[in-house]
Amino acid sequence: MKFWKEHTGLRALFIAGFFLVGLALVIYGWKLTGKLSGLGLMIAGVILLLAALMIYNKPFEGDKGPGL
Repeated sequence: MKFWKEHTGLRALFIAGFFLVGLALVIYGWKLTGKLSGLGLMIAGVILLLAALMIYNKPFEGDKGPGL
């Protein structure tokens, strides 16, 4: 997608934001041992970490190497 290739600053901001908030949610949810809300926070954190990874990989989706 051309949008993410053209707006690298915005992409970096989203990646950093999702990564930091996701990591914070996973760590905070881990501290809530034995509570269901802790599990929910950790799942939300993992979803944000995966979203950061998805945004990172978005500009490279259409690029296929030779012979691939």
